[in-house]
Amino acid sequence: MSARYSHYLSRIRELAAQAADRILDIYQRGFDVDTKCDGSPLTDADRAAHQVIVTGLAKLTPDIPTLSEESDSRVLAMRQDWEKFWLVDPLDGTREFVKRNDEFTVNIALIDGHRPVLGVVHLPVSGVSYFACEGEGAFRCDPEGAERAIHARSYHGGAATIVTSRSHPGKDLADYLARFEQCQGSFQALAMGSSIKLCLVAEGRADVYPRLGPTSEWDTAAAQCVVEAAGGRVVDSKNSPLTYNKPSILNPWFFAGGSGNHDWTAYLGEGNQ
Repeated sequence: MSARYSHYLSRIRELAAQAADRILDIYQRGFDVDTKCDGSPLTDADRAAHQVIVTGLAKLTPDIPTLSEESDSRVLAMRQDWEKFWLVDPLDGTREFVKRNDEFTVNIALIDGHRPVLGVVHLPVSGVSYFACEGEGAFRCDPEGAERAIHARSYHGGAATIVTSRSHPGKDLADYLARFEQCQGSFQALAMGSSIKLCLVAEGRADVYPRLGPTSEWDTAAAQCVVEAAGGRVVDSKNSPLTYNKPSILNPWFFAGGSGNHDWTAYLGEGNQ
């Protein structure tokens, strides 16, 4: 256990819950939707959750900088000089928020040495949260406050449960699933939004989440920590773990899989390996 991180965990969980309360308030009373320059949606809930989290983190750890999805471009440029920082998606799954299907999360991670060493993923609507700290294991907390350790399951071939993106399917994923079916037989596809997909792998409800499309570092960091602490792996198409604070904030294609050594990249087309 990285003891110097564990004492942050309870406060980070509180901050995520406070941000979730602000999100729910806006979710229930209605909101306008703006569009960012990259075409993605932005709401008052994104902004409100961002403010709660960055203010709280500044008070908790004034010596550790924060990068949020809603930070301005100056912060994004400064991050290259940081060895350790908080990486935040105040409302992951804004498209799901806008669709009102309840599949969105608050994500807070601590990055140290290009790796997520602490992660909290909170689901505002259900009140469920997932959290982990390097070396400590991963946990799920229900709305009543009951906590239990979670563990990724091991895949040994045959039928699998594969989590897919509800809002970002595509031909590459369809081709991947076809190759998997050809090699392993039937599978159950489970469509879901936001970082919940990785958490389903972490708690052993799914075998893999293949993401063959664009994501940013703040989309994955907190949940990657949870998956890895639960015994799973989050790797790119070369089977190397996802790393953070890269020159580009964008992630490569990745696979969040359970425990064991199954090569989930084996079902990629030759040009994608």
